[in-house]
Parts: sequence; structure tokens; C-alpha cells
Amino acid sequence: MTLADTLRDTLQRIENAADAANRPVPRLLAVSKTRPASAVAGLAAAGQRSFGENYVQEAAAKVRELVELSLDWHLIGHLQSNKAELAAQVFDWVETVDRVKLVDALARHRPAGRPPLNVLIQVNVDDEASKHGCTPEDIPTLAAAIAAQPRLALRGLMCIPTPHADPELRRPAFRRMKALFDELAVLHAQVDTLSMGMSDDYAIAIAEGATTVRIGTALFGPRAPRAV
Repeated sequence: MTLADTLRDTLQRIENAADAANRPVPRLLAVSKTRPASAVAGLAAAGQRSFGENYVQEAAAKVRELVELSLDWHLIGHLQSNKAELAAQVFDWVETVDRVKLVDALARHRPAGRPPLNVLIQVNVDDEASKHGCTPEDIPTLAAAIAAQPRLALRGLMCIPTPHADPELRRPAFRRMKALFDELAVLHAQVDTLSMGMSDDYAIAIAEGATTVRIGTALFGPRAPRAV
């Protein structure tokens, strides 16, 4: 299958999952980490506009190479404080804000000539010691800090649940995230994005209320090891 065929098939599967769950059709975020710029360009030519990257410097090179395509770039990997300046300049969205220190840095370095940086709060919904993300209890404080920054736009929540071998076991985490999302939307009217679900569990995430699903393997195929 060509990239256009794969994209069309993936979008149809997403639409079918939404229809089956009586949910709105979510946005597809194509996860392009470790993929060459040529692969991103190929998918963009087929109509995909939003791409997710894990590594700030890798993404910066792709953004520069593909700048004329005017794509929508999301950071979906952990953000180190020392990369916040570059992230604020490169991305349209940062989905992994999990501490106030990042809020201040992103706001300070967001270029004045660009729209406010869209921000999602990453939540460690399963309380995993090895995972990044704030606790559910910390969401209101972090959200207030983001909303207070004119150069940032609070848009919602993101999570990466425990990768149980059986994707169905991730459903309770997705359900809890939807409840947290609804609570946040009551406090902040601009909140409209719940980013959750990947190639092997997006249908479950959609059924539980995802508005964005992050899919890489189903679009691009198995990922090659990242160059050191």
C-alpha cells in the first residue's frame, strides 16, 4: 500500500471506531518520530497535516526542511527544561507539559510573532514510577499556571497509560482521563483536546472520549531504531 492508501485506510478505521461508539471523529496525529522528512512529506502530500515528534532537535531539522508545507507540529515526547527554548520556537503544540518550570520557560521563549503555543498537560494517569506526567491532583494548579500566560494556550490533557499486553486493560485509564478532561473543561472554557490512544488501542480511546489519537506504526510501518 502507498502512504496515501494507508492514510485513507487509517482515517476510515478511525471514523468507523467513532461511529461504533457514537463519538465525534477525532483528529489524527501522525507520529513521525525517527521517520525521515521524506516520509512526512509523502504523508503530507496525501493530505495529513498534523505530525507528532518525540525529540526536539530531530523535529527542528524536519520543520526547517519542510517549512514550506506549513504543517502542524506537536511535541509528544518528554521535554527537558534545557530544550524548552527550542521547543517553544519549533512546535505549534507541546502535549507533554507536566511541571510549572516548563510553563514559565515555554512562555518566556515563545516568539512574539507567532500565535500562542498550544499546550496539553501530560497526566501520569496510572501513577507509574517510570512515567512522566503530573498527578491528577496537580492538574488544576498546572492548568491555572498555563492559562495565566498570554503566550500559551491551554487546550487540554494527554496521557500514555500502562502498556498492558491486552489493550482492553487500558480502558479504565482512558475513562479516568475523560473524567479529568471534563472537570478541566468546566474550569477553562477553551479546553477542547484530549490526546490519547495509539496504533494498538485507538479504538478503545475513541470509545472513551479521545479527541486526538496518536498513530505512527499503523501509518508508517515498523519503526527503525533511532540513530545515536
